[in-house]
Amino acid sequence: MISQSNQSTSHSVYLLRLHIVFVTKYRRKVFTGQMLKYAEKTFAGILRDWRCGLLEFGGEEDHVHLLADIHPALNISTLVNNLKSASSKKLRRVFTDRIKKFYGKPVFWHRAYYVGSVGNVTLETIKKYVEQQSTKEKPRKKLPLPA
Repeated sequence: MISQSNQSTSHSVYLLRLHIVFVTKYRRKVFTGQMLKYAEKTFAGILRDWRCGLLEFGGEEDHVHLLADIHPALNISTLVNNLKSASSKKLRRVFTDRIKKFYGKPVFWHRAYYVGSVGNVTLETIKKYVEQQSTKEKPRKKLPLPA
């Protein structure tokens, strides 16, 4: 279970959680199980470097979901763009042959992304949704996304 306790710095007390979704360029089905495991470790490391934390991770062949704890001093778009560029570089370096089958240029993620605060649904709902991303045998329920 994910802790719901507040975090603090010398000047703030906060609890900021984001649901982030990245889609592969052209929604190509690039990810393998091994790549998803590597991506999870990669995102956790990048977030740690930004004083953030990866709470949950899930994905399928053409997209990934992150549930992240973030620091209040961060600019969200800067963080998201860094997550995309740094993970793309690492994935392309480690899985060069696999990714070259799908992309001739050094690309990986679609330029768009989804980011939403977890405040409009419970953490348990998001956690279940993210966990179900890697299960194909159960039909997934679509979460209503904020307008």
